[in-house]
Amino acid sequence: MRRFGASIGKQNFIYPTCKIWAPWLLTTADVVTIGPGVEVYNPGGISLGHHAILSQDAFLCGATHDYNNFNFGYIKKEIIVEPYVWICARAVVLPGVRCYEGAVLGAAAVASKNLDSWTVYAGNPAIMIKKRFNSYIS
Repeated sequence: MRRFGASIGKQNFIYPTCKIWAPWLLTTADVVTIGPGVEVYNPGGISLGHHAILSQDAFLCGATHDYNNFNFGYIKKEIIVEPYVWICARAVVLPGVRCYEGAVLGAAAVASKNLDSWTVYAGNPAIMIKKRFNSYIS
């Protein structure tokens, strides 16, 4: 990933079956996991904080189209995943979403809005399920 311009922290676990659209627009801190089958579509850039986990087949989608414009214009937005965030299996994070520290996006959930810190979300669209115990010191 570094050879293609990614800024990768120490002790990252990036599985060979993941897809990263624009490595030069990816930044990870230390101890980040990008699991098998994960797709990182990052034309607006994606930042992954330390100890963030993207589980199998998760999809971070950093762009969309303006369906109100006859040209169907391309819109790209940055996605920020803060430290200790867990994006579970097959979950989707949409353009411009910020996942604040310690948030959990449950399996197959879809985040179209920011996720509060130390909170668990599930469903489509993702809704808050409960608060998460913060056992980490940032």
